[in-house]
Amino acid sequence: MVVTRGRGSNSDRRKDRLFYLRYIASELRRRKGRTLLTALGLAVGIGLVVTVTALSTGLDRAQSKVLSPLTGVGTDMSVTRPLRATGSGSTQSFRPGPGGPGLSSSEQQQLRKENGGARFGLRALGKPGQRFSNDNFVSTQLSFPAAETAKVAKLDGVSSAAGALTLNSIHVSGRVPKRAQAGAFAAPAGGQPGPPNNIDLRQSTVSGVDTTKPDLGLVTPGQVRQGSYFTSATRRQAILSEGYARRQQLSVGDTFDLAKKRYRVVGISKPPLGGQASDIYIPLGQLQKLSKHEGRVNVIQVRATNADRVDSVATAIRGSFAGARVTTAKDLADRVSGSLVDAKNLASKLGTALAIVALAAAFLIASLLTLSSVNKRVRELGTLKALGWSQRLVVRQISGESLVQGALGGVLGALLGVGGAALVSAFAPKLEATVATAAPSFGPAGFGQGAISSGTSSVTLTAPVDFGLIALAVGLALLGGLLAGTIGGTRAARLRPAEALRSVE
Repeated sequence: MVVTRGRGSNSDRRKDRLFYLRYIASELRRRKGRTLLTALGLAVGIGLVVTVTALSTGLDRAQSKVLSPLTGVGTDMSVTRPLRATGSGSTQSFRPGPGGPGLSSSEQQQLRKENGGARFGLRALGKPGQRFSNDNFVSTQLSFPAAETAKVAKLDGVSSAAGALTLNSIHVSGRVPKRAQAGAFAAPAGGQPGPPNNIDLRQSTVSGVDTTKPDLGLVTPGQVRQGSYFTSATRRQAILSEGYARRQQLSVGDTFDLAKKRYRVVGISKPPLGGQASDIYIPLGQLQKLSKHEGRVNVIQVRATNADRVDSVATAIRGSFAGARVTTAKDLADRVSGSLVDAKNLASKLGTALAIVALAAAFLIASLLTLSSVNKRVRELGTLKALGWSQRLVVRQISGESLVQGALGGVLGALLGVGGAALVSAFAPKLEATVATAAPSFGPAGFGQGAISSGTSSVTLTAPVDFGLIALAVGLALLGGLLAGTIGGTRAARLRPAEALRSVE
């Protein structure tokens, strides 16, 4: 047995360290059962932490994939000027109907001025029996000067801003009836106004996109599933939503007419769940000219410098832009429900608590096993103290053994965690995210004026494990070993040599 003598020479210190390491190895081999039991206790807790963390990461990625770019970006917001209902301060989406029900007379006048008065009279379309085709653009909320976009972009905390215009395109074609009405269309007895049998009326939602800022448009390059994004702001190019392209039987490369102008389809897009969904997207300047809204927009897409500035930027916009309503990405993401959201909430609450309890239990088990081991080594440790070992050396010895057990537990725990994550990825069911049906497309809803993209989206759940998570697992196991070693070493350091002598038979 070696007795440490003060500082000693470098050779003596090297011999002491070598003896220390050999002593740790021999003690762990001599008590294989207790060593493996302590390591397994730590491994179970660490493995559960790895699995739960990997599952939570997978749920985060799945949610980001479904809601992207809404929750993925986290800094986007939309600015509109909604119409307000009479008698209440709350905003109300405009719905089709005579005079705009629920709107004050002043706002009805503003809306009529916005749309240029009645445009659907048949009398001015030609002589009775003559064929006609006419396109009109109708706004269901007030527009504002495009210069407001530049003002918003200069606010503190704003990274970028882009104006957009969303209108309802109403295409009317057919033959002028022999008894053309002065108004729009005659209403059947007891029914709603509608077009005559020989009149074809089709409605679609058209959005004008600022092509100079593709990542902040009402349609982004990432949403294009077929074809490409706009390649020029001067050519007549269009991107169609998947649903509209399917209904109209249009695909990439086809052409169609919009307000008597021929457009070529360059892309087919799929809006994010909960995002704004228009039927047709064209460059902003072209829609402004077609609809006689030059220099006007009705929505501003805004991106904050970071997610922490969203609330302050929204407040600043409301203060500088009279009548503005600011809709953030979080507002839309909060409307999403389904098994994906339920699983995410469960993992965030119950999963985290379960991991903490398991880790605490693993640390407690390791500490108790270490204390038990110390109590069974009274003769050995007391003899070491009788030979001159200081309390520091005793604590170092017990802590060193516990650290090795912790490292072994970390490796086993990482393997258990990776196995658990693999089982989750292999057998986890597909999760769904659902957005309830929102307001119809004839009215402002969400980002811009188009309808909220409702429905259900499914995603396959995975539980990814990366190097950082493995390092965290090993680090936690070492921490547990160090904690157990410190507790056990402190107990061992208080042993007196007399106790060792009393234990000798």
